[in-house]
This record gives sequence, C-alpha cells and structure tokens, in this order.
Amino acid sequence: MNRAELDGRPVTVGELQVLALTNYGHFTTMLVEDGRVRGLGLHLARLERDCAAVFGVRPDREWVRELARRQAPARGAVVVRVTLFDPAIDLGSVGGPAHPRVLVTARSAGSGVPGATRVRTVRYRRDLPEVKSVALFGALRQRRLAQQAGFDDALFVDEAGGLTEGATWNVGFLRGGEVVWPQGEYLAGTAMALLREACGGEFARVGKELAGVDAVFATNATTGVRAVAAVDGREFDVEAAGLARLRAAYLEVPGDPL
Repeated sequence: MNRAELDGRPVTVGELQVLALTNYGHFTTMLVEDGRVRGLGLHLARLERDCAAVFGVRPDREWVRELARRQAPARGAVVVRVTLFDPAIDLGSVGGPAHPRVLVTARSAGSGVPGATRVRTVRYRRDLPEVKSVALFGALRQRRLAQQAGFDDALFVDEAGGLTEGATWNVGFLRGGEVVWPQGEYLAGTAMALLREACGGEFARVGKELAGVDAVFATNATTGVRAVAAVDGREFDVEAAGLARLRAAYLEVPGDPL
C-alpha cells in the first residue's frame, strides 16, 4: 500500500520531480494505529517549528492534520509521512518567498518487535541537525557505508567524541539500570520525548567507548524501542530488563486521535 496526495489531491509527477531535484523541505513520520498517533502534538509542533526555520512561515496545524487523516484508515496500522515543500522553488529561486505545500504519503506498517541492530560509529554531523529535513544524503551514505562494512546502521559521533544519534533514530543508554540520553547537537525525536516523559533519564556525554553502559537502544516513531546488539563489535545485552521496561512504557503511551 502506497498512497500520496499534495494538499488533498493526487500529486503529479512534475511536482514530485521538483522535490526530488531540489530536495529542499522538511517532514515528520508517524505511526497511525486505528486512527491514533502517539505524540501527535509533538509531530505537529515539529512541523510548525521546522517550517518556520526552513521557509520562514508556519503551516495551518488543523489543515495538516486533516490531510494526514485522509491517508489513515480507521482500523489497522499505517506509516504516514507529512512533507512540506514548495513545488515552485528550484535551485535558482530558493531564496525567494516560499509557499510550502503539504505532501502526505502512506505505506503499510511493520508488525512485531523489531530485531536488534548492530551499528558502527562514525564521525558525522547532519546539517542543521535540529531540523528533520528531506536532505538525507549524508546520513544515508553513512548507513550505506556501514552496511557495506557488515553492520546494519551508523551511529554518529560529534567533534567532541560524544555519541549523538543514528542515521534516522535517536540513541539511548542504560547505565546501572538508569536511562541516559546523549548530550550534543541532534534531532530529538518524538519517541525519545515520550520516553523521557514516561521514564525520565539524565543527559550526559557518552563516548564511543561506552564506559559503564550496560545496554544501548534506538528509538524511532515507527519502531518504538529497538535493542542495539553491538556497537563497533562490542556486544550488549538485548534481553536486559531495562529494555523491556522501556519498550512496555512506550507501548503504554496512549495515542491521540488524528
């Protein structure tokens, strides 16, 4: 199942071509289950904040919500992505006034607990990391290089040597049974925010040596909490009780009606 609408109507090839060739915009991705979304307000706030940063304007929150609702069935689970971009902008006119449009796409959601992932660390910082932009080339290149080296994904390290985030996910740690979130510049995702509210945790700089860390996990709005089995070949306990607690806490977060 793959569907796409621009401002509530079928999107044209030409409009998508502009997005593909210019690649200027931002998005949020949400898991919609039986018409409800965990952290819906966080997703909508992200779109407003990022639109102001990227285009200098703010979208109509209720209009965005209505367009997303059109792609979500009343029953079942789908992944809905809301992308804001301006089809009138091209490489030569990117500095002009912007009138972002709302592209909503939907695809089938996966089921079951996601398997543990094995990652390698790499020195990398996304451009404007606090914005969830459509410019994913750098992050996906690091994922590709990691997979070609035998890993599943990449975990970024900043210039100060601290772990920050994965290619499309946040990272967290368990140390002595307590949750630790990384310090640094990165995109704080909606799943991470919901887990912080439910389970707390302190912020601390964690280096790639992962001193004192008992378990590592990834968070993402579409997969929830996912165990990290290894970092640079160092194995971690994917059955740690703390991970099960985090996963259960996230699943207990009630969804908001889309």
